[in-house]
This record gives sequence, C-alpha cells and structure tokens, in this order.
Amino acid sequence: MRRPGITFLILEEINWRYSSARGAIISNAAWYLFLVLAATPFIYYLLVLYSSWRFFWRSRDRLPETSDFTPPVSNLKPVRGLDPEAYENFASYCRQDYPDYELIFCVGDENDPSVPVLEKLIRDFPERRIRVLYGSGRSGINDKVTKLVRMVNEARNDVLVINDSDVRVEPNYLRTVVAPLRDPKVGGVTCLYVSTHDKTFTQHLHSIGMISDFYPGILVARQLDGIKFTLGQTIVTTRSRLAGFGGYEAIENRPADDLLVGRLIAEQGYEVELLPYAVRTVPDYDSLRDLFIKRLRWMTVMRHMRPWGHVGLVFTQGLPWALAVAIMHPSAGIGFAYIGAYVGFRFAMTWMIGIWGLKQKGLWKKMPLIFVWDATAFVIWLLTFGRRSIRWRNVDYRIREGMLVPVVANPAQNSSNEKLAAASPIVAVKSK
Repeated sequence: MRRPGITFLILEEINWRYSSARGAIISNAAWYLFLVLAATPFIYYLLVLYSSWRFFWRSRDRLPETSDFTPPVSNLKPVRGLDPEAYENFASYCRQDYPDYELIFCVGDENDPSVPVLEKLIRDFPERRIRVLYGSGRSGINDKVTKLVRMVNEARNDVLVINDSDVRVEPNYLRTVVAPLRDPKVGGVTCLYVSTHDKTFTQHLHSIGMISDFYPGILVARQLDGIKFTLGQTIVTTRSRLAGFGGYEAIENRPADDLLVGRLIAEQGYEVELLPYAVRTVPDYDSLRDLFIKRLRWMTVMRHMRPWGHVGLVFTQGLPWALAVAIMHPSAGIGFAYIGAYVGFRFAMTWMIGIWGLKQKGLWKKMPLIFVWDATAFVIWLLTFGRRSIRWRNVDYRIREGMLVPVVANPAQNSSNEKLAAASPIVAVKSK
C-alpha cells in the first residue's frame, strides 16, 4: 500500500508535466503567431508585385502616340524662389507639341529670385503666350494654393494643367496628359515622376525611397481602390471639376493640397487616371537633415489625415519584422529565411517598378540604399506618433479637423498677409 506522501509526489509530477506541456503549447502558439505577423509584409510585397505588373504591362498601349484631342489648355505654375535649373524646367513647357496653350506663372512679388528667369523666358519664346502674376491677393496659410486660386480665376481656358516649379517635361507632355479627359468619366489625371539626375548621397537615397517605397503604396492603392489622389508634379483637370468642391479656395488652409484635389474630384463620382508616364524633377535636397524633416512632416500630416491607415503601415515594414525574427527566434534557419525573403522581395519590387516600369538606368547600383531607406522610414514612422504639430516655412502648425492652425500667431506673417490682401493685383509682365 502506497503512502500518502508518495501519492502526493506522483500527483505533483503529473501536474508539473501537464503544466510544462501546456506551457510549451502556449509558447509554440505564440511563436507561430509572431511568425505569421512577421510574414504580413511579404503578403504586401506580393501585392505590390502584382499591382506593378498590372499597371506597367502593355503600358505603351495605354499612352497615345499622337492625340487629336487637344482642347485649349492653361498651364499653371506657382513659383516661390529659384529652383535648381529653373530656366530649363520652365523652357521645357515652351517647347510643347501642342496647338493652343498658355503659361501662367505666379510669384510673391517683383523681388522673387525667379523673376529675371521668367523675363528671360518671355524674351526667348516670343511665340508663346506667357503671363506672370505678382501676388495672390489672399491671406491663406498655404501660399502655393492661394496663388493657384488667382491663376485659376485668371486662366483663359477650361482645361487646366498644374505643376510644381521643379518639373521638367518632354515635348509630348501636354498631348499625353490631356488625352484621358476625352472620356467624360475622367475628372483628373496625374502621373509619376523621376529625378533628372542624382549627384549626392541624399539625392540617391530619396530616389530609391520613391521607387521602392512610395510608388509601391500608390500602385497597391490603385489596384485595390482606384486612384483617389493626385501628385503635385502633374494635376490635369477642368474648372468645373474644381468648382465641384469649391475650388482651391476650399483648401487654402489645409495640408496636402495635391492629395486633396484628387480625393475631392473622386468624391464627385469622377475617375482620376494615373498614367504610366513619368515627368522629371530636379533634385533640391541639400542634406539628409532636409530630407528627414520633409519626410517627417509629410508622414505626420498623413497620420492626421488617415490615422488607421497610418497605423497599418507597420504591416508593410519588412525590415524590422525580419530583424526581429532573426534576433529572437531560436532557429537560425528561420531567421535567415525571413531576412532572405525580405531582401529578395525588396529587390524584386524595386526592379519591377524602377527598371522594368520606369526604365531607370543604373538603378542596380543604388539598390543597397533600400535598406538605409527602410530603416530611416521606420524611425520616421515611429516618431510621427509623438508629434502633434508640423513646422512649415518657419511656423509651427497643429492639424485640427484637417485644417492647419498656427500654434502661436505670427504677427509679422499676419501683417504681411494683410498688406498682400489689400494690395491691388499686378498685371502680368507679358500677355500675348
């Protein structure tokens, strides 16, 4: 007959073994869950590859060689300061193979550094209708948008093509980007952009970030939900589409005006077309600090405009997940597998978009920068959760209900705005 003490020990042994087994099961389940979560970026990467293939496949067939749809166009360009190679950028719009268009520039005042360049442009292309406007006559926070308010009001044509001042285009540009408006269902057109040339480490890093990170998100959005935004390098629309949401007047105190124009056009029931066509921009990032600050500001704005979408970006960040598996998982093989999959997917995405799609030469040499960009982008994403304001043109703003609100009133800025609003509009330098 067993003594009670021995029975107790046996029961304890059974309980310990049961607890250990249950703990092992829970531990294994936790590891499996962690591995599944860590693999979610790979699902996103597969979706990027599919979306990119769908977008660029037979892309030439979607671009007209020559289009006979050539309504009169007003090309609007808000200008502030002098961008690198500004004359060549502006001159590319004067060399368009397009029968009827005008160019309208708007600067802050006659002392803007771009004015001598614009005057030279007018002298060099007397056959083009070029107008230069001084001042917006408005006091909105977004200087670019206030200028666009005036330019839209003074434009002579219904079809509007809007560009940032650092954009350079080919002679077929206007024919290409205006052609989709032939379809009455299309209310807006936009396109991608690439750098004219990269010289510094910062410029190379920015280019690889656009191709490997920014454009993948755009193409996935197009595949899943259609294009509901525009990019500032090209916005093509009409007066009536802008009037449908109140025009630029309605967004002159809101951030991300380029994105909003496309969204507000789409909300009217029109399609926004993203063309498989790229314009070129002249890089102007002088330092990593400038690039970091601009990216942080943009991502902070996106967190306020799309809070849940911003949180979801964690499942598109393959680098931190792959490193976490490699560091934490007891199996080195699994860790190496995740790192290998991450590297393979990122190279494949960048090749498909940058080399196969956008025909960028020499991109292979930049591909190691993907990992630098991904690490930087992850840090910036984390930092946005601790920021309640953005700094833009030396003024701090909070974003409240989609509006920019100065943290502290700036008397100098208010005074300047009041003088500008009171000033009579200055007539164009040249109107032909």
